[in-house]
Amino acid sequence: MDASSSDVNSSLLTNVTENGTLSEQPPFKYIHKVLIPIFYILVCAVGLSGNTLVIYVVLRYAKMKTVTNIYILNLAIADVLFMLGLPFLATQNAISYWPFGSFLCRLVMTVDGINQFTSIFCLTVMSMDRYLAVVHPIKSTKWRRPRVAKLISMTVWTFSFLVVLPVFIFSDVQEDFHTCNMNWPEPVNIWSAAFIIYTSVLGFFGPLLVICLCYLLIVIKVKSSGIRVGSTRRRRSERKVTRMVVIIVVVFVFCWLPFYMMNIVNLIFILPEDPVLVGVYFFVVVLSYANSCANPILYGFLSDNFKQSFQKVLCLRKGNGVEDGDPIEHRQENSSRLQESMLTQRNIEFNGHMQTSKV
Repeated sequence: MDASSSDVNSSLLTNVTENGTLSEQPPFKYIHKVLIPIFYILVCAVGLSGNTLVIYVVLRYAKMKTVTNIYILNLAIADVLFMLGLPFLATQNAISYWPFGSFLCRLVMTVDGINQFTSIFCLTVMSMDRYLAVVHPIKSTKWRRPRVAKLISMTVWTFSFLVVLPVFIFSDVQEDFHTCNMNWPEPVNIWSAAFIIYTSVLGFFGPLLVICLCYLLIVIKVKSSGIRVGSTRRRRSERKVTRMVVIIVVVFVFCWLPFYMMNIVNLIFILPEDPVLVGVYFFVVVLSYANSCANPILYGFLSDNFKQSFQKVLCLRKGNGVEDGDPIEHRQENSSRLQESMLTQRNIEFNGHMQTSKV
């Protein structure tokens, strides 16, 4: 594969047809100059409005600031930042070159990469939080606090930026094609292949392994506990939150797995510039971008708290529901935590143990 094609497959932005002759052949000229830009703008409009709404309700309503919602807030912030770069990508596709200069090229590429890594890292942290909530509900209480969640979120953003440093360093406007992409030093093929492996392991398959392990342990816990799990209001609430997180993870994997798999296949096998393959590559890139506008829709369908908050902000319901962000599930969770804590304390006193509970 030539250097330009290799660059394309290593790019997080991945605009395949900018570097090849297929982009000038019908129907690909129509697809990448018209359909792709229109789709980018549509994703930008839906994603920007939806994720901005998520950010607003979490910040506006004090009691929406649960541990899970803090991670969701960071997911939404990452998606909003990425949405701001989509008009630039749409313009590049429409006119087949990058007119915005080197600085904006590097900025858009870096923000895109940070979005990609922050999303999967936040989902990993959310899955670990679900594991603690279900498997170790009492012992993990001191770790599952909003203040701790904020510190973890800051760590996630910092780590994401460090992981994306190669994008910040090597992204630039290509001299030959005048497009925004990765400009690797020699040997280009080695750098490009290393980058594909690097991003695939750190940005998808590694975190996905941790996520799968967390839910495997959750399933084992639920199976072993039998009917006792879900017997209290708090555990019913935890199960609803866990279900929401699982669905968000599944949708993320559905949107991003084809992108990574095709890059890995292209790394192992030299794929020809076949029109069908180019079309498939367009589809997997578009699918990965669509994930950024899917999450707010999922929150509205899967969480009563978000649904009520969205309705209140959009004036679709009267103000007798979530007042000042006091969601029903959150009140139930706090009440159940108090009851469970009191029960734990009574058990300690009854058994006569003079020990400190790890709560």
